[in-house]
Amino acid sequence: MSPLLRTAATERLGCRYPIVQTAMGWVADAGLVIATTRAGGFGFLAGATIAADQLEAEIRKVIAATGGSNFGLNFHMFQDNAAQCVDLAIQYRLKAVSYGRGPDKQTIARFKAAGVLCIPTVGAVKHALKAVELGADMITIQGGEGGGHTGGVPSSILLPQVLDAVKVPVIAAGGYSTGRGLAGALAAGAAGIAMGTRFMMSTDSPTPPATLARYLKVDDPQQIRVTLAVDGMRHRMIDNPFIRRLEAASPLGRLRIALKSAWQWKQQTGMSLGHMVDVLRRAIREDAGAVSQTVMSANQPVLLQRSMVEGVPDEGILPSGQVAAAIGELKSARQVVEEIATEAEACLAALYGRLDSGSDTDRDSTPRQTPSSLETAT
Repeated sequence: MSPLLRTAATERLGCRYPIVQTAMGWVADAGLVIATTRAGGFGFLAGATIAADQLEAEIRKVIAATGGSNFGLNFHMFQDNAAQCVDLAIQYRLKAVSYGRGPDKQTIARFKAAGVLCIPTVGAVKHALKAVELGADMITIQGGEGGGHTGGVPSSILLPQVLDAVKVPVIAAGGYSTGRGLAGALAAGAAGIAMGTRFMMSTDSPTPPATLARYLKVDDPQQIRVTLAVDGMRHRMIDNPFIRRLEAASPLGRLRIALKSAWQWKQQTGMSLGHMVDVLRRAIREDAGAVSQTVMSANQPVLLQRSMVEGVPDEGILPSGQVAAAIGELKSARQVVEEIATEAEACLAALYGRLDSGSDTDRDSTPRQTPSSLETAT
């Protein structure tokens, strides 16, 4: 590996390139993590959407295929099998865990005692500070350009803010898909980049062809917008008929859509006729809008499954970073990682070539001496 791409992330995560594949629900399965690991990146399994009775098998599958536990597991403390995720990460000595709504200080201490790195994802400086206070080893910042639940601060503003605020290595996410982006993040002081949409839009992704075609069709970043209609929180996703119908409905109409979707997939959501009637009664007594958000929030994994597993993109939700509009073809995870690394190395070599004004070093060649700051970027 070129010293230009050697960072705190590659050193601590044990990967060849400072490129992280995020844990997208129903997408980041063992196959995608294996492909990312073999390509030299670092992958996270989506523990929040892998069935509890299959999770250990997925972990073992990655270990068997890659020859070690040099990958991570993502989970949330509010999921039913959160304790199982914690125990398995420690049992198999996984390299890292990632999370949004994270574990408490005692659980983080368990990870640290087992040598499992804690890498939460944050969308604001105050959350980064809190995460470090609780014991985070590294921080992933996600700018507002990122897909799914996202904040409102762009990566270009959030990254320098967090770099100034914390002393642990910082990985940048939200809007990255190219080597130029990686070079820019490293030059700013990040230890690497994390990408979800770019890996989801790859030939190693388990996403159905019909859904991938829908992502490839988008060529305008404005079609990948933020909505509050699903659960009241900021979601960045591709515009589709389901979201437009949800947004246009009245509070009672939104509740009707939420209940209809829950009823359609009652086997997964546990919805029954009695439960539906109880929800309607509560909505009449209380706030139909708030009740519909609660129901839709509970439906969210199923809505995601509808598009990302069953391949019906217009009847589910399509979480996406704005960068999807700049991706015109599917490539393998290896191609994605290697092309980004090659382009980033060329950009950084050109940058240092320009700084070496006292020599004849060509601007596109690797300088004779690499600044040590890049080798240990945080």
